Amino acid sequence: MENTWRQFFVGSYWKDLGRTFWQNLHTVKFWRELVIMTVGMLFGAAAVYYFLMPSHLIVGSISGLSLVINTAMGGNADTLSLWVMGINAFLLILAFLLIGNEFGAKTVYTAMILGPLIQVWDRICPYTYFTHQVIYNPDIQAQIANGRTVLDVNGNPFLLSRSGEVLQQVKDSVMSAGLGMGDVWFDLICFVLLLSACQAFEFRINASTGGLDILAKIINKYLHFDIGASVSIGGAIICCTAFLINDFRMVVIGLIGTWINGLVVDYFTVSLSNKKRVCIITPEHERIRKYIIENLGRGCSLYEVTGGYTHTQHVEIQSLLTKDEYSELLKYMRDNHIDSFMTAGNCSEIHGTWLIHKSRYENFIDDIQERVLQYERRHQLLREKREEKTKQNN
Repeated sequence: MENTWRQFFVGSYWKDLGRTFWQNLHTVKFWRELVIMTVGMLFGAAAVYYFLMPSHLIVGSISGLSLVINTAMGGNADTLSLWVMGINAFLLILAFLLIGNEFGAKTVYTAMILGPLIQVWDRICPYTYFTHQVIYNPDIQAQIANGRTVLDVNGNPFLLSRSGEVLQQVKDSVMSAGLGMGDVWFDLICFVLLLSACQAFEFRINASTGGLDILAKIINKYLHFDIGASVSIGGAIICCTAFLINDFRMVVIGLIGTWINGLVVDYFTVSLSNKKRVCIITPEHERIRKYIIENLGRGCSLYEVTGGYTHTQHVEIQSLLTKDEYSELLKYMRDNHIDSFMTAGNCSEIHGTWLIHKSRYENFIDDIQERVLQYERRHQLLREKREEKTKQNN
């Protein structure tokens, strides 16, 4: 704690941090991951705005806690986004003070854009477009404009649109067919699927959505629970706050949703990070080795193996490939009629060093940069020759 406090007041810390950021700012990887984080959080904001807010589901997340506070205080979509930003900012400060710089700038960025992205969805396509209908009633319009809450026959409040029109609720939520016909489990499934996909994309590029992830890390570090149990504890605590605005049934549904969310995130994360572990035995192992290294940009290992039936000596090639690279290797072997014995299995976890593959676009950028450097070197040589020739003539 003391060391964490001190580093913020050391000039070299901020200087090194700025230098690192400036260097990363000029890389393709930085902008690609920035786009992925933004698009991922856009889906996360849509999950909160279209499924959490209308149905008042409280799943174990900072968005759910913000919804409880916002509803208890009579807020709207604008105030909800402010609560999301405020709580995330508070947790980010705690993360830097209690945990350190582990989360980094990615978590700061994703956590702080969630609130504004909720406002973006509210302005582009309000959820009231699906759950409310426009009615003409000047008396109700005047009362709402004066700050009064007017309820319809079903006990639901009338709302004013941004254009000043009176809105009456006709559906329980975005996915329901009408009042009293909504299925909260359907809303829960839609919310969990959309949010879990967002979280999986963030985790894939070593980012997070902030909020509950930060709370789980704090619980994990100071109470020494496993990270999975920490997420469950943090989510359960937030779900229990829903007693302020929901009945017992809705709270239990939120707890189940928190548990399902963890399962779906694990599924998406494993699916996105799966690699193919390929084992090939063939007389033309040298051709395949060169193709894997030179064309696919991956490493491989060679093993001497002995056939158990014929006692024939062979060379086995093993390599870890992505699904696309595995398909390219199969096509290469099929097009070149390479006779082989090959097995392939899924590998979801890789520890240690693994050759980082360069995409074709990155290779294209590197090639352009190399050509520019060659042109500059030739131009420099020509200029030096002209200057030398001028000196000789003088």
